[in-house]
Amino acid sequence: MGGKMKFGIIVFPGSNCDRDLQTITQGLLNQTTRMVWHQETDIQDLDVILIPGGFSYGDYLRCGAIAQFSPIIPQVLEHANQGKLVLGICNGFQILTEIGLLPGALIRNRDLHFICDRVTVKVENNNLPWTAGYSSKQVITLPIAHGEGRYYADQDTLKQLEDNQQVVWRYCSPNGDINEMANPNGSLNNIAGISNEKGNVLGMMPHPERASDPLIGARDGRGLFEGLIETKIPILD
Repeated sequence: MGGKMKFGIIVFPGSNCDRDLQTITQGLLNQTTRMVWHQETDIQDLDVILIPGGFSYGDYLRCGAIAQFSPIIPQVLEHANQGKLVLGICNGFQILTEIGLLPGALIRNRDLHFICDRVTVKVENNNLPWTAGYSSKQVITLPIAHGEGRYYADQDTLKQLEDNQQVVWRYCSPNGDINEMANPNGSLNNIAGISNEKGNVLGMMPHPERASDPLIGARDGRGLFEGLIETKIPILD
């Protein structure tokens, strides 16, 4: 991939974090970035697909439930199946579970209300292209903004995620402790983000793109994008 990666940001009706992502990848990191309307069907030119946060289709039914029927989705599935990189943030994570690229589901927060806050999360697996910019067990601070961010899966799926090191981000205390007090939404096992088995698909509820610009005094999320670009990960088999 050389020193450049080509990013595509999927835009659904109701997406509202697409420009935030473009500001990081194109504006701050000078990477080729294309906004991809959800009705497009050709993304073969892209290295990384980003599915942004927001409220696709107004979050009617379940979050992400209607977005799964968009014409772009079969192409996203093919992109992922080829081993190319796909990142879903917040509503994007919800969409990735709806279309089956990631296991489990995101359900209503434990206290049944929308949470907008900053949380500390621990890097549980830094052997992926997504976390190459961080050290193992590093604790960083990222914003969250969601009403249905509580990760849920059956016990067999949870065990598989843990055994395969597919839990990439976990809510924790500022000193790195994993406990109920540090869990903002009731996610099982304090899960904040997971990958598929290959590691090329990542879903996460926190917003790294909202903590990537030193002008706003928050840059803990920038490591995700910088590490991705620096590692120049080849396409997986």
